[in-house]
Amino acid sequence: MTETIVLSARRVCKSFHDGSKTLQILQQVELTVRSGERVVILGRSGSGKSTLMHILGGLLRLDEGEVYIAGKEMSGASVGDQGRVRNESMGFVYQFHHLLPEFTALENVAMPLWIRGGQDAKDAKTKALVLLEIMDLVDRAKHYPHQLSGGEKQRVAVARALVGSPAIVLGDEITGNLDVENAERVLQLIVSVRQELNTAFVLVTHDHTVANQMDRQLWLDRGTLHPHDE
Repeated sequence: MTETIVLSARRVCKSFHDGSKTLQILQQVELTVRSGERVVILGRSGSGKSTLMHILGGLLRLDEGEVYIAGKEMSGASVGDQGRVRNESMGFVYQFHHLLPEFTALENVAMPLWIRGGQDAKDAKTKALVLLEIMDLVDRAKHYPHQLSGGEKQRVAVARALVGSPAIVLGDEITGNLDVENAERVLQLIVSVRQELNTAFVLVTHDHTVANQMDRQLWLDRGTLHPHDE
């Protein structure tokens, strides 16, 4: 498989203001991720890991620097252009599933394809059903979020992030609310997707089981990223 750069973050800086104080969260962060690569970002609570993930996904404006996803600039793009890049090239999974309560599990997974447009509704559901089958959730396809367990909801969220065959998936504590069995299912899916679609993953986690299965471990400390073994 050809390795291309799917995420490039250069000199990323971010601070927050608390009254008269300025809190510098990220300082000159540099990160390059290639297709199919699995990267985990570790760090102490409050070190800025979630802030970095939101900046990488275009959900939070940076103060300085540049972020490119699949060759398209996110940091200086309009809200509309950022949304298109997210829909076409990225997938997101967070600790809390954020499923839409008025839609079934199947519809939640198919939703990114419907938003993208140009996708036959039936074909979108077929693709969604394939992922639900991988996650062992076919029998829950027509259930609504309130009818699903916590682990089931999170697995639906993972399937939703993958349905559009994104170049990269960002995940923030994606196994944080899962038991061991469900966490292992999610990890197996990550391995499978990487092999089949060459999708890259950037994950934030405190789970060392997850971290140890990634290709590269980075440590966020004092606003900068370092190899974890430094």
